[in-house]
Amino acid sequence: MARIAGVNIPTNKRVEIALTYIHGIGPSKAKEITGKLGIAPARRVQDLSDNEVLQIREAIDASYTVEGDLRRQVAMNIKRLMDLACYRGLRHRKGLPVRGQRTHTNARTRKGKAKPIAGKKK
Repeated sequence: MARIAGVNIPTNKRVEIALTYIHGIGPSKAKEITGKLGIAPARRVQDLSDNEVLQIREAIDASYTVEGDLRRQVAMNIKRLMDLACYRGLRHRKGLPVRGQRTHTNARTRKGKAKPIAGKKK
């Protein structure tokens, strides 16, 4: 099993698909990486040589923010908004939708499970 950016890549999958298991690399970036290195996207991870795995690892380290660094960067961006106390920061603080969605109904993912209201019994 190949280990790239601290993630165990599944060996039986195609290289293009296996790279998407890394947080921060989606299908388009995976295609870009395989194209840049000249690796056929249809090849399986188990068929890659150690040298090719090393090339992929170096390409990702050099060009992309992935895994822990990306998670930390996103968390710091949200924290910055919250410290600024701008509208988006306040929405993050209150645990409400940030991008203008309605909250009168719906928004259950951000708000959490509905709280029962006392006095609604017959």
